[in-house]
Amino acid sequence: MFSNLKKSNYHRPLFFNSVLWLLAFAILIFIFSKGKTPINIDYIYTIAFLLCMAIPVNINFYVLMPLLLKREKYIWYGLAFMLNLILFANISLWIFQPALDKLFPGYFFISYVSNSNLYLVFSIFLIGTTLLKLAEDWFYFNRSENIQLRSKNLQVETQLSSLRAQINPHFLFNALNVVYALALEQKEQTTKAIVQLSDILRYVIYDSDVDRVTLEDEINLLQNYIQFQNHRINTENKIEFDIDVENKRFTLYPMLLLPLLENSFKYGISTTESSGPIKMKIYQKDKHFQFQIKNDKLDTKNTIDEAHSGVGLTNLKNNLNLVYPDKHKLLISDNNHFFEVTVDIYDA
Repeated sequence: MFSNLKKSNYHRPLFFNSVLWLLAFAILIFIFSKGKTPINIDYIYTIAFLLCMAIPVNINFYVLMPLLLKREKYIWYGLAFMLNLILFANISLWIFQPALDKLFPGYFFISYVSNSNLYLVFSIFLIGTTLLKLAEDWFYFNRSENIQLRSKNLQVETQLSSLRAQINPHFLFNALNVVYALALEQKEQTTKAIVQLSDILRYVIYDSDVDRVTLEDEINLLQNYIQFQNHRINTENKIEFDIDVENKRFTLYPMLLLPLLENSFKYGISTTESSGPIKMKIYQKDKHFQFQIKNDKLDTKNTIDEAHSGVGLTNLKNNLNLVYPDKHKLLISDNNHFFEVTVDIYDA
């Protein structure tokens, strides 16, 4: 669980050990003085005992746990933990009292911990400090996970906003040329074309800035786009749009379909070449949504098209992966004669 954590990322040895040993000192001085006001000998004995205890505790913290426990070598860690405990408990048993008597000859030390209880005290102390260290790891692990989750969510939102904003500049370029040509010829459709373009841009920029839109809104956007394109080329007999929808209030992530229709107009319909119609079908029932679009492949190339070719499909793939992970299918058929895309969404 903690194997991916790096100690340098969160552990502050000075702060952690200061809190730990001050807490241990407060507890032991209370126990050794039996709840009474401590005297000098109590302070000396407690500090010396903690110094002795600090060696196996820090070996456990900075050697055994990183090398064994956090690498999930639990059996080896258990054996090393027991060896560390027994070794330093015995060293304390043999050396601690004589060392105190020699270092402080003016005091008469009586062992605060009996020999029979020394192993128990070492066990409690080592196990307790191990649990505290694991608690610290757990706290920072969850904090790190939460930070990463928030960062991931922010990243996803940023990606979606970026993808949503990437309306093909080629469409805007053509749209403005259409309006400009109509204005020069002073045609009556100029006002209607401007209104239609305004509706499309308002939807793209404002109305689609939500998590979900209704299927009815997306269908209206496609129909509005088709009507606008009719000012550029005659779309009669060029569009076959089959709608089989059970619930028009079914919700989708916005702007999934328009890039596909835009690509079909760019590469499947030409003012100079004959071509078959763009065939579109929208099907929705229960929680299943399907969109199919198919167009002939024409030899229409220009620098703007080439610079942005594939952007719509790339955005569609990214959007589907971000919004509908494991709940969608994307099928692309591409040959010398036609190009077809099928999107299935199972929004359970």
